[in-house]
Amino acid sequence: MELTCRNLFVYGSLRSGFNNPAYGYISKYFTLIGEAYIKGNLYQLPDFPVAVPSEDDSLIKGELYSIKVASECSWAFAQLDDYEGVQAEEGEHPLYKRVLTTVLLNDNEEKAWVYWYNGSIENGTRIEESDLLAYLKQRGQL
Repeated sequence: MELTCRNLFVYGSLRSGFNNPAYGYISKYFTLIGEAYIKGNLYQLPDFPVAVPSEDDSLIKGELYSIKVASECSWAFAQLDDYEGVQAEEGEHPLYKRVLTTVLLNDNEEKAWVYWYNGSIENGTRIEESDLLAYLKQRGQL
């Protein structure tokens, strides 16, 4: 198994608390390792919230998962890439990009794939909350 294929970090609709139908897929093919953080910022766009990487100390809270069966890794990530809009139709811009990112788990650093927003945040408002789930619940959107 390729180490770079093994882990997945989710901060948004794929997290367990969102009750998104796609979470059933995550729980079928991945095992929850635990609560973790990545360096990044959350933004509220007109239609939905997004995350972008940052070099400062801003953290985004999420969940770290590991693939259950190594041989299913490529297939599992291909399905997630499709869900996240990584492969755009001809003439369209990919909505997200999957990037190998450092994840902070307890006092350790792990590498995991993260789906970062791949568009402009120019019309977005920075979300000061580090937990997208808590932010949306406070606003009554979940």
